[in-house]
Amino acid sequence: MELTDLKKTWGKMASNRELDEKQLKAMLSKRTKNVIEQIERNIKIGFVILFGLFLLIVFDDYIISPAMLENVSFPVPRWLMFLGVFSNTLLFTTFIYFVIKYYRVKRSCDVICDLKDTLRKTIETLSLYQRLFYLALISLTVTMALGFIAGLYQESVTELQTQNIPFSEIQIDQLLLEIVIGLLFLIVAVGGIFVFLRWGFRRLYGNYCNKLKQTLKELNEIDE
Repeated sequence: MELTDLKKTWGKMASNRELDEKQLKAMLSKRTKNVIEQIERNIKIGFVILFGLFLLIVFDDYIISPAMLENVSFPVPRWLMFLGVFSNTLLFTTFIYFVIKYYRVKRSCDVICDLKDTLRKTIETLSLYQRLFYLALISLTVTMALGFIAGLYQESVTELQTQNIPFSEIQIDQLLLEIVIGLLFLIVAVGGIFVFLRWGFRRLYGNYCNKLKQTLKELNEIDE
């Protein structure tokens, strides 16, 4: 319900402006409380998703990747392993940091903040987490892309060395076809993961941040 609709509704019920503003603020306060409760519910969902992602990474590091690399003759570059650890750690720590900061803001506002301060500080916390999350997400997708490119390159070089084929004898058409297929697979796989995680973030937190911004805007209009 928008501010104009709220005013129309309470305008029919309230006989003076002071009562009208109090009722409107009460409704906005209730809306804020509902949104914050939904955010807290989604934080719990986020913990479940994070734990599932952690199990998936462990499963990949200790079972899937070793099995895939058994027959691979070239070693995994150390810089790629470092990037993988860095991106995974960044993804986890940004969420933990957000949860700690969010509950600190909530605990503080339960004691001393009014509705405006609660909205501002909650929006600031969610906006900060959004920036950190996208930074971690970009780091993760770049790491995945570099890992795919490095693996494809090393596999091609190893195959040429094994078959003693000089680079000058490689058919350009076949090389370009393999590059195009590899890039298409990379775009679909990595791009799909990026879009899915971004969609998940918006569903869990982004939409609620927009609702809080709208509520703060309506509250400012009332005070004006």
